[in-house]
Amino acid sequence: LTLSACTSRVPEPTRTDTQRIIAADTEPGSWLTHGRTYGEQRFSPLTTVSTNTVGRLGLAWTYEMKTNRSASATPLVVDGVMYVTSAWSLVYALDAATGQERWVYDPKVERAVGAKACCDVANRGVALSEGKVFVGVIDGRLVALDAKTGAVVWETVTVDQSQPYTITGAPRTANGLVYIGNGGAEYGVRGYVSAYDARSGKLVWRFYTVPGDPSKGPDGAASDPAMATAAATWNGEWWKVGGGGTVWDAIVYDDDFKQLIIGVGNGSPWNQQIRSPGGGDNLFLSSIVALDAATGAYRWHYQTTPGDTWDYTATQPIILADLPIDGRPRKVAMQAPKNGFFYVVDRETGTLITAQPFLPMSPTKSTPPGVPLSWAYAVDPATGRPIENPEARFRGGAAMVRPGPLGAHNWPS
Repeated sequence: LTLSACTSRVPEPTRTDTQRIIAADTEPGSWLTHGRTYGEQRFSPLTTVSTNTVGRLGLAWTYEMKTNRSASATPLVVDGVMYVTSAWSLVYALDAATGQERWVYDPKVERAVGAKACCDVANRGVALSEGKVFVGVIDGRLVALDAKTGAVVWETVTVDQSQPYTITGAPRTANGLVYIGNGGAEYGVRGYVSAYDARSGKLVWRFYTVPGDPSKGPDGAASDPAMATAAATWNGEWWKVGGGGTVWDAIVYDDDFKQLIIGVGNGSPWNQQIRSPGGGDNLFLSSIVALDAATGAYRWHYQTTPGDTWDYTATQPIILADLPIDGRPRKVAMQAPKNGFFYVVDRETGTLITAQPFLPMSPTKSTPPGVPLSWAYAVDPATGRPIENPEARFRGGAAMVRPGPLGAHNWPS
């Protein structure tokens, strides 16, 4: 080789996994993270499949999973390998072109754990970073696998396994951390989200989403400074029934502001009259919450359903985007949660930009007999709070309310 040839072959600097996800559009044939990019818009830039060509699509291959129960995962495709999960938190590595099995990881979950899962032993997918595949196991473990072999690199228990916690959601990764939440609000647990070191599995920080037993003092967690504010919005002895607020799905890394935006779930129990007698907003239930991604420190929140009493979780997919609004660019987070309103929030400050119904909402007076009551008529743009239908809180007995507990929109994207 000549000197000029040698000098022209200086190796490119190695990109971190975070940088690779940020630049995901440069490799459109990959699906590097749960929502494809950190913005989680889930929109492929590939153009071969279009309205003109879709009629020519045909079956390329099939692969039969090892279980015959819920299949809810978003597969990741990286460097020609598809990583996907099935029920009981099994992980599969398949050749993306042929479907040939490369390896399968079975975490050997005790089947009795299934009784703790409100909605089957589903799993929504994995995360990838530093040559490892990360999966949240239904029994509360977070496991790191070697991406080439499927061998366990490390595993850590993220919950008190004596309580009815579960994990069904996909982890997320950024800057050497793995983020994971949990489920179980139907059965009386206290929710939180945690960050673990991707190399060692060591806990880096934890943020509780509802206050705990005040007699026990601070948790020694990243959420401690925010808990006094949250506790002022609760009444009674909520900690005896858990409180709820699990972060079981929506976890989004926002690289623009180096923050983690999470969607918080329902109260435990659902009925606020039992959970928090006397009312209150019950922060941070049914809220979109922003945390410092490195430390877990509270940044801001927007509560979609103050004092939720209908299981209107805010755990549905959160989408990040840059949008022109009123003549200027805005960095926003968007969500269509269970309560029937579509929210656009400024993701730097948490300020509500718009909230419009995507489910028909009607005042009580015009609602024919036997038709469910809308829980709210609208969202006040000045305060960001819903204008509630007071009859929908069923304080004096039964009420037929819209939307129902399955929601106007649930976890699918």
